Amino acid sequence: MDTFYLYIFMLAAFTGYEVIARVPVILHTPLMSGSNFVHGVVLVGAMVALGHANTPLEQGIGFFAVLLGAANAAGGYVVTERMLAMFRTDRPKAPAMPGAQSVK
Repeated sequence: MDTFYLYIFMLAAFTGYEVIARVPVILHTPLMSGSNFVHGVVLVGAMVALGHANTPLEQGIGFFAVLLGAANAAGGYVVTERMLAMFRTDRPKAPAMPGAQSVK
């Protein structure tokens, strides 16, 4: 039964790599905001796995999975917010550097 879970993990890793590798660069920004949902699902799955852990090794791996899942979800939202801020039109203009020459 343990090899079954290993096969599932390997299949998920290969499929994830193949899907992300085929995404054009121009679509990575909109895809990032949509993938934040997936990060939340991963976090919930890690918490469920941690809840079913019996041995200290399983609990340690589960805790590490929850920690990485939470960091991934929070980081995804931070990056998305920064990307969206780049497209705002109401943000103030950066002041000119002191001593800079204007181009005419």
